[in-house]
Amino acid sequence: MLHTNDLHSHFEEASRIAGYFSRVRQEVDPDKLIAVDSGDFLDRARMETEGTKGFVNRAVVEYIGYDAVMLGNNEGLSYTPMELDVLFQGMSVPVVCANMVYQETARCPSWMVPEIKLTKSGVRIGMIGLTAPYNDYYELLGWKSADPLETLQAEIVRLRREVDVLILISHLGLRSDERIASSVDGIDLILGGHTHHLLEVPLFVGQTAICAAGKFGGHVGHLELELGSDNKLIKITGGSYSTVDFPRDFGLDNLVGEYREQAGRSMNREIAKLAKPLECRHDRESALPTLLASAIRQLADADMGLVNAGQFLRGLPAGPVTEETIHAICPSPINPCVVKLKGSWIVRSLEESLLPEFQDLEFRGFGFRGKVLGTLCLDGLDVTADLAEAPYHRVKEIKVNGVSLDEDRIYTVGTLDMFTFGVGYLGLKEGYDVRYFLPEFIRDIVAQALHDQRLLKDCETPRWRFR
Repeated sequence: MLHTNDLHSHFEEASRIAGYFSRVRQEVDPDKLIAVDSGDFLDRARMETEGTKGFVNRAVVEYIGYDAVMLGNNEGLSYTPMELDVLFQGMSVPVVCANMVYQETARCPSWMVPEIKLTKSGVRIGMIGLTAPYNDYYELLGWKSADPLETLQAEIVRLRREVDVLILISHLGLRSDERIASSVDGIDLILGGHTHHLLEVPLFVGQTAICAAGKFGGHVGHLELELGSDNKLIKITGGSYSTVDFPRDFGLDNLVGEYREQAGRSMNREIAKLAKPLECRHDRESALPTLLASAIRQLADADMGLVNAGQFLRGLPAGPVTEETIHAICPSPINPCVVKLKGSWIVRSLEESLLPEFQDLEFRGFGFRGKVLGTLCLDGLDVTADLAEAPYHRVKEIKVNGVSLDEDRIYTVGTLDMFTFGVGYLGLKEGYDVRYFLPEFIRDIVAQALHDQRLLKDCETPRWRFR
């Protein structure tokens, strides 16, 4: 059995995986081989994916020749159901997921199945798919995501008696996989993903083996399943192997290259023309992230807007701006949101944003595809600070739309969804009554703001003042 997970449009590594799969297929009887991906095989941070609406990823999946792929959150949340209908309709590889249905019909889309059954060398193999239930998002897009554990227990009752080996294709994360293995009988093997965990050898919890191949195609899973005379699983060996020295598959490289050219043509459309550049700095406020803060505040009809400067990899020069330009400087698939925050939490976040350990914080995940967190840029706030003071005592005065901030008052704040996951500024993670805006990404909000002359003029006005 060959398995991958969390490729995230890393096409160079996918090329090495394709080459490895091809070599294994030359050595192994096809009636003894299964290939599975456990989700997040696409990522709109990659230009080829963005410019082809995911069709390059569909082509890669079909080229590699999986027997099944899982619906990860990157697939389910990156596109609307209508866009996914277009993307996956007629794909030669089945998408497997048991805990997702469309709200309108309460049924799986035509391109998705809850489980799949294969017969290999006379052995009946069943595979069930489960994905992380981000219902706050999915419901806004028209999905209904059921509880994975309840779904799994129902599927096992129905499927276990029909197969010899039962495999869970999981995009739930390692902790969830361990809980399932310890509490649910009947699962022989879990092929996991979502939390980017690398298991170099299978992890056994009770009678269930858990396997996962890390992230970004840096490893590939290769397992051997030993069966008894009654076709029941008695032993699993193998593990995950680094792909760094694997030769690339030039056929796949050429295929991706063709889609790259197509994406470049598609994204060359001019969407705005700037009379002057919009600067971006990660260590102090600057015009471009301030423009985003203003646009999100306006979208959310909030008291203020707060965004981190690190959402942008660089600023925008004067002159024509294309879709490719916006995508290149803001690749993160992050959505705007509005939350309620107590004044004291806002003060804490502002204090944190003056500290290098926050400004220079490097991380990846939670939708963030930038390099460092960056300072907070603002709208609706005017802040006076003294950098000579000790950390967390630097903010001296805060005005909210001209009125002094009340630390006990609850404010509505237009901000970014990643802060609601507890990453970045600690004060912002306290937000509640969250309302997400989908399917807009923040780069879509920026593109619209480039046509708003009032916002363009106002983003040059400082919100931070230093003594």
